[in-house]
Amino acid sequence: MNDGRQYFPGTVLVTGGHGQLAHSLGRVGGDDIRVVGRPEFDFDRPETVDMVMEAHMPAIVINTAAWTAVDAAEQDVAGAMRANRDGPALLARGCARREIPFIHVSTDYVFNGQKGTPYRETDTVDPRCVYGLSKAEGEAAVLAAHDRSIILRTAWVYSAHGRNFVRTMLKAGETRPELRVVGDQFGNPTSADDLASGIMDIVARLRAGGWHAGYGGIFHAAGYGGASWYDLASVVMDEAHVLGRPRPGIVPIATADWPTPAYRPADTRLDTQRLYEVFGVRLPDWRESVRTVVRQACETEAAG
Repeated sequence: MNDGRQYFPGTVLVTGGHGQLAHSLGRVGGDDIRVVGRPEFDFDRPETVDMVMEAHMPAIVINTAAWTAVDAAEQDVAGAMRANRDGPALLARGCARREIPFIHVSTDYVFNGQKGTPYRETDTVDPRCVYGLSKAEGEAAVLAAHDRSIILRTAWVYSAHGRNFVRTMLKAGETRPELRVVGDQFGNPTSADDLASGIMDIVARLRAGGWHAGYGGIFHAAGYGGASWYDLASVVMDEAHVLGRPRPGIVPIATADWPTPAYRPADTRLDTQRLYEVFGVRLPDWRESVRTVVRQACETEAAG
């Protein structure tokens, strides 16, 4: 008997094909995942958005495509806005026309970092850099374009592949006796594999039970527990040392000692309880996930 609810079997389209999260989704998502990226899919060429959707006819779209170069965004505001606001809004409108769910990945940088306790989804956004502003405006544009949008704010994403803080620390630790790492910025280190698995749990929920009104809106999806960059570097180096690598000294420094073009919020820890309450998804503790990724990265490098 048909209960009138729409279900979503079939292809899951993942954008941002050259990024860490898209790579992880491609690995953990199963046979229905279709990962696309430049030049086939490019927000700087808006015509490619509908072309790709027509070619793949997805049942669900996951957008991981984004401008993530925080400092470079300060010099190219228009480029960051095209990638993080205009492109996602265009994709959301395409999903709305097709009446399919849209999962969009956002960032902790929509907050100013001054709250002092973990941010909830209902807290007011107040971005202090172009990157954060572009993502905040992207969230608003997506929600205005399509009521079947799920926005997942995440933070400090790392993996055993791609460019990220964990791999940077591993490389630096091979040659430097001492590392200076910012110790007064706090957030939620998030494994790309963990986030991908959590997203696929949401996809499974949509496929099994259809869409519910309570699914729409903003959720925080990040590694469990807060840390500073210094804390994260320390766990990376400790695990690498267990695996036989050098253990450099790590010196915590202040944000002021490491100036950057873009403002870095001091504390953007995210409260992830709503994600668990609605979808039953909670990402693992960041420490264990970091250890797993360090082992993966070291094994990959050893294999050559």
